[in-house]
Amino acid sequence: MAEKFGVYLEKAGITDRATILIDTEGIVRHASSVGPGGRRNIDELLALATEINTKHPAKSPPLPAARKALSKDAVLYVREGCRFCAAVLRAAENLHCTNIFKVRDVTQDEGARRDLDSLAGEGAKVPALVEGGKVTQESGEIIRYLAEMYART
Repeated sequence: MAEKFGVYLEKAGITDRATILIDTEGIVRHASSVGPGGRRNIDELLALATEINTKHPAKSPPLPAARKALSKDAVLYVREGCRFCAAVLRAAENLHCTNIFKVRDVTQDEGARRDLDSLAGEGAKVPALVEGGKVTQESGEIIRYLAEMYART
């Protein structure tokens, strides 16, 4: 990796010398480094990681039933070339929920534009998530809404 980015120094390099252990909440619990040519003791690191995991156990995620999910009628209206639409689609892909809602492109599908206009008003902006008759139009708000339902905790 370091070589790919042009930062690998073959003889006196500094790559691959740091060890960072981060818990499930994103808190750094251990940081250490070894000097040039130094070696790590994997058994010691495993013991340390196990100790950290015991002291700071991962919180159990909520049961799937405890979370709200998108209704089956949910539709995401998008427009080709719209960076905000692309951001919502990327987030949905990362959250593994793209199969939950239907995607309709208002530039490719005249019916999609008509349907969105009838639900959200003439010339409604995209992206727009429509669920149960409720329209959400800001990309950040849509992404937050999807994350609340589908992000792993």
